[in-house]
Formats: sequence, structure tokens, C-alpha cells
Amino acid sequence: MTEWGVRLAGIGSAYPAGVLTNHDLEKMMDTSHDWIVQRTGIHRRHVIDGETESEFTLARDALTRALDAADMKASDLDLIIHASVTSEMTCPSNACRIAAALGAGTAAAFDLVAACSGFVYAMNLADSLIRVGRHRAVGVIGCDALSTVSDFTERTVSILFGDGGGAAVFTRDDDPGRGCLHQELGADGTNWETLYMPRRDADVPAWDKENSIRLGCLRMNGREVFKFAVNRFRQVIEDALEATGLGVDDVAQFVCHQSNERIIESAIQKLGLPRDRVHVNINEYGNTSAGSVGLVLDELWQAGKITPGDIIVCVAFGGGLTWASNVWRV
Repeated sequence: MTEWGVRLAGIGSAYPAGVLTNHDLEKMMDTSHDWIVQRTGIHRRHVIDGETESEFTLARDALTRALDAADMKASDLDLIIHASVTSEMTCPSNACRIAAALGAGTAAAFDLVAACSGFVYAMNLADSLIRVGRHRAVGVIGCDALSTVSDFTERTVSILFGDGGGAAVFTRDDDPGRGCLHQELGADGTNWETLYMPRRDADVPAWDKENSIRLGCLRMNGREVFKFAVNRFRQVIEDALEATGLGVDDVAQFVCHQSNERIIESAIQKLGLPRDRVHVNINEYGNTSAGSVGLVLDELWQAGKITPGDIIVCVAFGGGLTWASNVWRV
């Protein structure tokens, strides 16, 4: 049986032109720029206008740019995986709408829901499907428009999130040592209510009935999510390095979900990661959920900090609660 590798052929990203700063939020709720920065590291976030921009348009544009970078057409793809929790419709999937908009023909297409872990979940799935010979070229998108599910009358959750997305094109490669060297997917559904988005009162746990955040918007137990993220962040990186026999110095970049600057800083200190190998852009975009890892990956690629042959480690965690990681030879 032929062993295939997986090539990262192209990367792209997209985010709205509109910006919502911390100072803008000061006019909308009881908060301050300094309070937000101290707790999250966020200075501003990009938000869709709701008319010409949507989660669909961001995801479509991100994949368009990834295809351009790969010098490929949508018709070259045989699968599109779109990771998001904010697709405008559950039927049809935004993956199908994107395939139609870009001319992907009859390529398979589906949405994947794993919250902030979505892009890395989709990366791992794409690698596995190409490696076993089921697919030759897969477009992966991670994108969210969390401004559409944020209640901007309160300050505990809405200050964290922004809109944006990243995409990558993966293709079959003759070198089996290229692509994913190790991967992990995980979830602990027993803690689902620490980060959730209820649409019906019947789905709100008894302990959260008095929550002032309106239905249809994100709710979060910040203390529990912070504790989960800090512990899981450290654990998956340690597990990945142990499984591959690699050391921190062997890794060109740690491509991390941008949840909170304090969480990233904790991981840097506890694992002894070099700061120049952990790109942080949450100050500009906020937490873009499934979009964040792709946005980081694109910025690193554009800056020349990731080149063919490099080893990178991707890490994400989010609602579900979910987590995902991989060690990837570019």
C-alpha cells in the first residue's frame, strides 16, 4: 500500500475592515480599555458590518486567498471542510455555499462544529483523509463571526471575541514524512455548560437561569474555562513533544489558539517556550474562535517565519469542551 505525505500548499486569511476598539466598548457597557487589556491582552477586534460582510463571505475569501497562494483553482479540490459555530444556516452548510461560490464542482463539503478547536480538528482530518488515499486536495477553513452571537450589553464575555478566519489547502505529497507527524483530538462533554450558546430557555442549566446574557449569545464560566485552557494547553504540547521525541528547540513555531493573552503567557512560562516562536495577535483580532489558528498561521507564513521543511506545533481548545493539537512538518 502506497504511503502518502501531505503538503501545505497554500494559506490565506480574511477579516472585516470594521474595527471595534476597547474605547468603543466603553461607550456601550460598564468597562474600560485598561480593564480589558489587563485581563485579556485585547486592544481591538474586527467585526462584520452585517450587510456586505458575513461569516460566509469571510470564509469564502480566506479560502480564495489560500487557493491563490497554492496556485490552484477551487475545481482542483475534492473536499472542503469549513469549521465554524456561526454559519448563517445549518442547512445548507456554509461549506456547500462556499464550494458553489468558488466553482468547486461536486467536491464533497461539510461544516465541522468544534468551537475554537475547529481549524485544528479540520487540519487533522484533512491529513488523515489524504494520507489513506481517500482525497487528493482538501480545502480547510476555520472562521467565525462571533460579533453576531455576542451580547454587547455586558462585559464578561463580549469583550473577548472578534470576527475573522483562516484557510489552508492541503494536497497529496510523495514524501510520507511530510505533513502530520502526530495529532490529538479530544473532548470532555461533561463540562459543556462552561462555554455554551443556548437558543432556548429549556437548554439553560438551572444554575444559570438568572444569567442576563440574552438567548442566542455566548455564555461562559470564565474561571473554569481559564483553568481548563491553561492546563490543557500545557498538557497537549508536552504530549506532542514526548510522542515525537522532539524538543522545544526543534519547533520553528508554536501556532496557538488566541483565547487570552494571559493563558498564552502562562504556557510560555510553564513550558519554557521561546517568545519569538509563539506568535500572538489577540491584541488586534480578539478571540476569533475557529478562525484564530488559521489567522496566526497565515501571518507567520507571510512573514517568512514558517518555511518548507519546518516543524510546527498547532494547539487549540474551546467549547464542548474540545481540544486539538498536531505536530506538522511543513
